[in-house]
Amino acid sequence: MSESPAARLQKLFEGHRLTPTQRRIAHCMVRGAAEVPFLSSVELAELAGVSQPSVTRFAVALGFDGYPALRRHLREVAPAERAAGGEEDAYNEYQQAVQGEIENLRQLSAMLADPAPVREAGRLLAGSSPLPVLGLRAASSQARGFAYFAAKVHPDVRLLDEGGSMLADRIDAAAGAGASALLCFALPRHPKEVAEALEHARAAGLTVVTVADSAFAPVARHSDLLIPAPVGTGLAFDTACAPMLLGRVLLEAMADALPDAQARLEAFDARAAARGLFVE
Repeated sequence: MSESPAARLQKLFEGHRLTPTQRRIAHCMVRGAAEVPFLSSVELAELAGVSQPSVTRFAVALGFDGYPALRRHLREVAPAERAAGGEEDAYNEYQQAVQGEIENLRQLSAMLADPAPVREAGRLLAGSSPLPVLGLRAASSQARGFAYFAAKVHPDVRLLDEGGSMLADRIDAAAGAGASALLCFALPRHPKEVAEALEHARAAGLTVVTVADSAFAPVARHSDLLIPAPVGTGLAFDTACAPMLLGRVLLEAMADALPDAQARLEAFDARAAARGLFVE
């Protein structure tokens, strides 16, 4: 499978120490990979919500003489021509949001062409007992969904979906009980206490695996292994189909790395049948 324009752009930014403003520009470019090669520096600045000089400094930070040189390079790594707008214009605002999520899923599929990071994450999560799963505010539903299904195959899953002063205590308790890794779901807007919790987890000796909306998310520097999955921004509130699906992919990878996962699933099904838990 050939890489998507977004994946190729992602590689362009890897290995560079970017400021928060520059990470914002990079994130904006990845999300609009098909359109960005046709934008002026002023248009890109407006799209990213930064100043035009910031775009110029960003291009220089990547090793280009200026933004025109970066744009010429982008036209080589992105599609040769702008996507036709007629079909998109025929969609109403709700359909456009769905189409945006479809594109996010395509990006996720392209990223998964290299399964090594997901397999490594699965190995780390399977090897941690207990397994703390962190997700606050917008990411709490992603963490809760993962923890619900993970508990069917993992012997000890601990959901951390509430912040506050006890969060560090619960991380310490997991580390003291033998945890070696922590899984974090981090979505915009990124709560400050998530970054603080991850910093605390690493200080406690835990390997942090993070699902975030971008490789340039604020939690990136507090993560040992970050796997990005873009969110949709076409509605008043962000949509997170790709992060949810990535969570299920990580579940699969973790189950593959757990030797008794199938036996645990069968035991759960037997108990559920005996209790009449589900309507047939």
